[in-house]
Amino acid sequence: MSFTSEFFHPRTILAKALIVGALAALIWAGYNGHLIPVREFLNDERLTLEFMDYKISPYTVLKGLLIIFGFFWISSLVATQAEKRIAGISRMRVSNRELLSKAATLIIYFIFFVAALDMIGIDLKALTVLGGAVGIGIGFGLQKITSNFISGIILLAEKSVEVDDLIELSDGIQGFVRHTGARYSLVETFDGKEVMVPNEDFITARVINWTLTNKQGRVEIMVGVSYGADLDLVHKLLLEAAHEHERCAKFPEPVCYLDGFGDSSINFTLHFWVADVTEGRRGPKSDVQFTIWRKFAENGVEIPFPQRDLHIKSAPKGLLAETNEQKSDEA
Repeated sequence: MSFTSEFFHPRTILAKALIVGALAALIWAGYNGHLIPVREFLNDERLTLEFMDYKISPYTVLKGLLIIFGFFWISSLVATQAEKRIAGISRMRVSNRELLSKAATLIIYFIFFVAALDMIGIDLKALTVLGGAVGIGIGFGLQKITSNFISGIILLAEKSVEVDDLIELSDGIQGFVRHTGARYSLVETFDGKEVMVPNEDFITARVINWTLTNKQGRVEIMVGVSYGADLDLVHKLLLEAAHEHERCAKFPEPVCYLDGFGDSSINFTLHFWVADVTEGRRGPKSDVQFTIWRKFAENGVEIPFPQRDLHIKSAPKGLLAETNEQKSDEA
């Protein structure tokens, strides 16, 4: 549903009309003197507290809450409209749109917040005291929230992790980045899980971004053949199996290495690249291994399994006697 349809939904219009009507009625009643007795009662000295140079009464608290509520409601509508406008700029990259959207939201809320304080009658110089209190709060209780918020801005600014990137975290979480928020980034794993990763983890921990500069990815296949196999033929068949797959990239070309001579087999490693790693690597790897199996069967190449020969040089006499008796009984 678009923003316009949400804004002009009948229930939304009714709720907004009731709120605006109630505020208008209060303002009208105040200007016409109907609320003077109520205001005088709420401003009574017995209900008033003094804090520094300010007098805090139930009337000032109620007035402040109404003004702050109204301003934040209006600022949320303006911020939402700004986000919709910015999201519609198709010529701008997703990360730039996210960064611009967050900056616009912060500026809008700050402007409306300062305007609300001015209407309430609070001297803007008091913001220095408020800033000190906020600094103490950040120092003691909001460290993680502030760190994640700043980390999110850094990620959007340097574009190291963007929406739809394929990433892998140090704890093994692997998937696509679907959303970058002020506090966390949403990672959708291959099995459909949605993991909310704090933005700080992308800054302080090691992150593998499979699609940062390009979407190519390498596939590795290891296979062993018997010692009686034609090694040149094996090398040729492995490269053919990679080249025949439709997702095998032409550059870099597939390569095949003879890794070493094992106890039971001669070991080869095949490397080939896929053009778009976001489409998966396990599928091409499985297909190429099936092709290798068929080609080996057609050309008589054997894939050996581990074998061990046991030679008994000496044994206790009792054991040899029992063995001979068993053989005579079987005969």
